[in-house]
Amino acid sequence: MARRPGLRRVVLVGGGVVVAAFLAIQLVPYGWSHPNPPVVRDAPWPDEESAAIARTSCYDCHSNETDWPAYSYVAPMSWLVRSDVEEGRDELNLSDWDADADEADDAAEEVEEGSMPPSQYTRIHRDARLTDDERATLVAALEQMAGDDG
Repeated sequence: MARRPGLRRVVLVGGGVVVAAFLAIQLVPYGWSHPNPPVVRDAPWPDEESAAIARTSCYDCHSNETDWPAYSYVAPMSWLVRSDVEEGRDELNLSDWDADADEADDAAEEVEEGSMPPSQYTRIHRDARLTDDERATLVAALEQMAGDDG
């Protein structure tokens, strides 16, 4: 009767496969580069308070001033972070303000509904969580900017 591998061997082989896979995915080139293009025109925040709230809670994904954390250089997190930032900048880039009132209106709506900043971001970046007062301040500022641009 053939001897079956012990649990220790299964764990070692399984662990080796996981480590090898982790090392192999580091070779995928997507997510290595972390560009922060120049700021073209910063959003016209009506006051310093709303600007500070936005910088803390929005600018990592919605600006050209992303603070790339250490984990954003290690796959697969690098893929997720890079994808989220690209999508965020495509939706609304606060460093390339294009005077489109719809973008500010849409952002105000997302913030007011609580879908921005997203929970997967605020779980890791606790300082990006908005209090009710901060949320109201940010929504009012975005609505004012939409009115100024429209």
